[in-house]
Amino acid sequence: MNLTTIPRRIGRRLLVSAACAVAIVSAGCSDENVVITNPDRTYNQVQRLGNPLVSEVFLAKRDHGFHGATAPTIDVAAFTPIIRGFVNNVAGRDTTVGKTLAAVLLPDELIVQSDRATNTAGWLTWALANGWGGRKLDDDVVTAGLQAVFGALLNPNNTSPGLADDNVDANDVAFGTTFPYLAAAH
Repeated sequence: MNLTTIPRRIGRRLLVSAACAVAIVSAGCSDENVVITNPDRTYNQVQRLGNPLVSEVFLAKRDHGFHGATAPTIDVAAFTPIIRGFVNNVAGRDTTVGKTLAAVLLPDELIVQSDRATNTAGWLTWALANGWGGRKLDDDVVTAGLQAVFGALLNPNNTSPGLADDNVDANDVAFGTTFPYLAAAH
C-alpha cells in the first residue's frame, strides 16, 4: 500500500460520511407540517381530579388508576361506599357526615351554577351555600376538606382537630393579576 493512497481513502470516507449526514439531516427538515392520524387509535384517560378529597383522601392508592380511568357517571355507584366507610370507620364520624360528603363530592366533578352570582364562587358553594360553585385559586380546598372530614364544618361531634387542618394558610408567592394568574414556578 502506498502512503499517498491512505489520505485519499480517508478523504473519500469523510466525504461519503459527510454526504450521508447532510442527506439524513435534510430529510428531517421540511417546511411542511405532516400530521398522521389513526381513527382506530383509542386514548386512555389516566387521571382526573375534580375534588381533591375523592382520590387523595378517600381512595386507597390501589384504586387511583380505576378512578382516573373511569367516567364520572359511575362515581356514585363505585365510590359512595368507600367515602361513607372512610368517614364512618376511619374518621369515626356520624353517618350523616359520610352521606353528606358522598352527596356533594360525587360525581367527582367541579360544579358551576352559572345562574348564580359569580361573587359566590368557591369550592362546594353550589352544594353548601347555593352558590356559583367552581373553585377560586385561593380556595384552601385541602383545609376545607379536612374540616369536613375531621373537623366541625359539617358536624361538631366526635372531631379530630389535629387532622382538620393542613397548616398551609397562604400561597408563598402572590397570584398574578393577568391570565393565567398563577405565580411563576420556583
